Amino acid sequence: MQPDPIVFAPLLIGASLLFCWSCYTRLGLVALGGAEDRFSNPGQRLKAMFSLALLQQRVLSRPFGLNHLLIFWSFLVLALANGEFLLAGIFPPARFSLLPAAWYGPLLTVFDLVSLAALVAVCVAACRRAINPPYREARSLEAFGILALIGVLMIAYFGLHGAEIAAGTEPAAAAMPVSSAAGRLLGGHLGASQLGLAGACFWWLHAAALLFFLNYLPFSKHLHILAALPNCYLKELDGIPVPPREEFVEGGRLGAGRIDDFTWKDLFDSFSCTECGRCQQQCPATTTGKPLNPRLVMHSIKENLLVSGPLIKAGGSRSIPLVGEGGQSVAADAIWSCTSCAACLAACPVCIEQLPKLTKLRRHQVQMHADFPRELLLLFENLEQRSNPWGIAPAERTKWSGSLQVPTYEAGRTEYLLYVGCSGSFDPRSKQVTLALAQILNAAGVSWGILGKEEKCCGDSLRRLGNEYLFDQFARDNVAAFQARGVTKVITQCPHCFTTLKNDYRQYGLEIEVIPHAEFIEGLLREGRLQLQEVDAGSVVFHDSCYLGRHNGVYQAPRAVLELATGNAPLEMRRNREQSFCCGAGGGRMWLEEHLGERINLNRVEEALDSHPDTICVTCPYCMTMIEDGVKELASGMIEVRDVAEVVARGLRS
Repeated sequence: MQPDPIVFAPLLIGASLLFCWSCYTRLGLVALGGAEDRFSNPGQRLKAMFSLALLQQRVLSRPFGLNHLLIFWSFLVLALANGEFLLAGIFPPARFSLLPAAWYGPLLTVFDLVSLAALVAVCVAACRRAINPPYREARSLEAFGILALIGVLMIAYFGLHGAEIAAGTEPAAAAMPVSSAAGRLLGGHLGASQLGLAGACFWWLHAAALLFFLNYLPFSKHLHILAALPNCYLKELDGIPVPPREEFVEGGRLGAGRIDDFTWKDLFDSFSCTECGRCQQQCPATTTGKPLNPRLVMHSIKENLLVSGPLIKAGGSRSIPLVGEGGQSVAADAIWSCTSCAACLAACPVCIEQLPKLTKLRRHQVQMHADFPRELLLLFENLEQRSNPWGIAPAERTKWSGSLQVPTYEAGRTEYLLYVGCSGSFDPRSKQVTLALAQILNAAGVSWGILGKEEKCCGDSLRRLGNEYLFDQFARDNVAAFQARGVTKVITQCPHCFTTLKNDYRQYGLEIEVIPHAEFIEGLLREGRLQLQEVDAGSVVFHDSCYLGRHNGVYQAPRAVLELATGNAPLEMRRNREQSFCCGAGGGRMWLEEHLGERINLNRVEEALDSHPDTICVTCPYCMTMIEDGVKELASGMIEVRDVAEVVARGLRS
């Protein structure tokens, strides 16, 4: 039932060369991107690739992930069987039958059962895609075509081996239960000569499906089969990627305005996308009807690369702009809808980094074209002139303290700098949190102080909104001030300040210990430095801050603080911890109105109200503002919104 090698060899060689050429011309476009180091710490990278790609850790976080795991591992196991199939097509004696019987039989059993598992899995996947697809566009001809092609491969495998078993040419028939059943079916309906013809037909069907799939793969979303594993190896090892610094040189391009402004890793991400839709299911902008869809952002970048890449590679200056209308560009409304919550990064099973690309697009619009929402103009002016978003005089940074005596940080004498932040200094509601935190520090006998009017904004919103030039000035000034004062330990009450000082400022040479107030308070409670009366806050539900949680992995500390203060663990929302839903204020959205779709904060507050809480607890001034606004609109102010520091301060014994 083997074909003539003289006929098959040219077909295989031609198909293989075409596959290699297609992969080279497509993946070769990645080289247009800028430099980026993603090869350090190979041991850690191999571990990440093993857990995320081979063990499908994130895929299995969803119920349907088990079915994908089955298809994935079937693909890997059957790659061995398909390799033998193709090799035997050129060199007929090169068969697994040359192996000792003790190996040959069990190997055929594995191939037979795995092929059945793959066939069942693709049928389940097809039914799911038809009845309950992850998103509407997933019910596509291409998706069903690929599943059908995999199904054809499995059916051809059983038909081929079944014909061999029925003809009596397979000595290890007993080791192949499924193929043996196919053999009985074929043998009951076909004669000896017909079995030979059927076997040849199934052989060529298997070969045609395999070679077609091989050459269709580079032109479809299933290129991720080749790109996903290395992309997991190339992932950012330190969690959520920190936006890179920019060089401000005359005539230089800032941000990403055309495809070669991205790094090679940015471009490789676009080929790794499986279009599974998990990012858009988690994205607060997509969920609430905004124009942003992280999956489509990656798709647009890939389409732009495929069109603009060859033009740039040929030495031309023409290219399709990254921001604009059409399927090869990202709409301006989409890039300004991002809250930088990083839900897309946490959800992606192959470690694609959507958020950094949106930040680069914003940078280009802001710094090269001064094209940004008009509401941001006042924000940028206030920050540039008064070093805070409200444009309030810096001398008023300490007015939150009222009659409380607040110490000034003294180099060499004060242990902790309390970095109050702009919200904690100027926002009326957040000033109450600052006061509560100060009372806690005093009650615990902590050596702490503030910078007062010398404190400047950390620049978080500037960086996330794309005004990297102004952020760079703030970062340089703050780092110089910290280093001049010998600051080594910082307490923050704002997760945005926390992540900026801890992560972003490392790019400027600042290596200090930065502690979010929830973690610091937990430590004080564990050490017995705070004596509390049990706080009656009623039924408490906790809201995770994106910048404390996903961006920095701090989930347990605020929950522990609430449990220690109230005597009960807080209630959990349906979307919590890594899957928590954003309040809508991150990524600079705090300073922008929501004109499109449903308000994100209302979506989150509705979820919180499902728990029928008396108190909603937060750990972020932005979350405080957004959740309180939502509660006022949906719950008539009957529910309290408190920061964890306020809950603890309420229980302080005088």
